[in-house]
Amino acid sequence: MTNNIKEKITVDLQEARDAGRLRTETIREIVKTAVSEVADEFQAGSSDLNNLVKDAVSAVVENCQDKGGEIKEEVTVAIEGALEAVNSKRHEMIVKTQSELKQIQVKLEHEEEELQQEVDGILADIKQTSQEKSDFIKDAISSAINTIQNSEEVTLLKKRYAQLQAQVAVIRANLAARYGGRSGEIQDYLDEAKTWYNQALPQPETVVTQVKEKHSQIENKLSAAGVAIAKKEDELRQSLRELLLATADLFKNQESASKETEVK
Repeated sequence: MTNNIKEKITVDLQEARDAGRLRTETIREIVKTAVSEVADEFQAGSSDLNNLVKDAVSAVVENCQDKGGEIKEEVTVAIEGALEAVNSKRHEMIVKTQSELKQIQVKLEHEEEELQQEVDGILADIKQTSQEKSDFIKDAISSAINTIQNSEEVTLLKKRYAQLQAQVAVIRANLAARYGGRSGEIQDYLDEAKTWYNQALPQPETVVTQVKEKHSQIENKLSAAGVAIAKKEDELRQSLRELLLATADLFKNQESASKETEVK
């Protein structure tokens, strides 16, 4: 079986070379296609599956070793193509599980919103019943309610949660791009990241020039990643990698700025 894989990859690589189209993306697809044809026959994590991947990569090495120092890129795409193939079925299960998690998350958000509305109703009733009290009591109750409704701790927790969710969505987009995710799936993650990112934005009056520039960079990189989906795979991966690093840097800077504000 593995010999057949090596033979097929060797033949396909030679055909691509003869046609003058032996590029890194071609090598990745050749390996991915060859491994996909037999990967489903093996159990995930089995030694047979591991040997299949090693033989596929070995076939690329044997056919590209004459390139000398440049072979690293060919080996990299060969490994990526093989992993995309063996992980395709498992990735489908991951996508299904993530879809179920999104449904649960939507339900939780709905229940949290209902709870918040219930709390707001209770506070409104308390405020209403205080109208017959003295001005001193009314002011005290009104001040207490405003303190509860505008809790800085709750606001901070919500912002941190949105930041984490935005970063998780970007990470998932990167993983999907690397391990065979469809363009629609990657775009869903980018849209999700954009939604959470907007919720994580600080209030305009608290945004300094440096933070504004960082936010602008993130917005541009989100747009660039979306455009790159329709282009070459390497360009998409580079855009997503830059987005991942930029979001991590932005939220780290925001946290530092928040701490400095608290100290002052």
